[in-house]
Amino acid sequence: MENTPRNVILQVGSLIALYLSASFLLTLVFGLINISYPSAADSYWEIESATESIRLGIAMLIVFFPTYIILTRLMNRFRRTEHGALYQNITKWLIYLSLLISGLVLLGTLVMAIYTFLNGDLTTRFLLKAAAVVGVIGAAFHYYILDARGVWMREEGKSVMYGVGATLVVFLAIAYGVTNIETPAVVREMKLDETQVNDLRNVQYQIDSYMAMSSSSLPDTLETAYKTAGVDVPAAPEGREGYTYEKTDGGFKLCATFSRDSVQNEFVDTSYIDPAAKIKNPENWNYKEGRYCFERIVK
Repeated sequence: MENTPRNVILQVGSLIALYLSASFLLTLVFGLINISYPSAADSYWEIESATESIRLGIAMLIVFFPTYIILTRLMNRFRRTEHGALYQNITKWLIYLSLLISGLVLLGTLVMAIYTFLNGDLTTRFLLKAAAVVGVIGAAFHYYILDARGVWMREEGKSVMYGVGATLVVFLAIAYGVTNIETPAVVREMKLDETQVNDLRNVQYQIDSYMAMSSSSLPDTLETAYKTAGVDVPAAPEGREGYTYEKTDGGFKLCATFSRDSVQNEFVDTSYIDPAAKIKNPENWNYKEGRYCFERIVK
């Protein structure tokens, strides 16, 4: 019995890996459904959230699904030995606990799918999500019901085929997910675009502050505006062309180089504009790929 703790831990670890794998497979599938069947009511942030769900689902599955397969095979191999029979009762308790948790997860996830449907989600998306929940959780439920009955102990070949089928489903989901998200290089460029917008927001704030302290006079250079703040002018990220500032007839313009077009209204926030601010259109940050200038009108 000296190996009892080890094998109980292996079984518990296997079930935890199962819960995580099933949960994040559904996370991945839900994200793919939201992107594949977009709604006119979806905002930019909802689309971005679906993309992040796909990335997270892929990352978690790559780590935890192989872990689940390995731990399950180790446990099943041990349970088929003479000493493995000693742990059948413990294993059955854990399996029945797993069935209970799987059932609760199934019901809870279906409740959320129905809630999002009643909250305006597309009928097609709701049906696909409901089918995904029943398919993923139902498959795990079915596997462990047969396991509790000792089927896999008697028919190892069928157990292996079940594992091969699950692996194929996960592989296809990951492969399809990869084709629906940007590559790491593209994501890096997108983040640099966001960094540049944040930098130019800061520049604009310093210009506005300078005008407030100098009777609405625009600074001749950015260095002049930043000198009163006691900080350095932001520099463009490495590999990007530097920021430029230029006074115009109606105000000024700030320019930077971007890797792609912004999503329409991606950086527009008109919920609050300070009436005392000197800039008339401070919150329009939509841009085009390449060198782009944000024109600002001074009141």
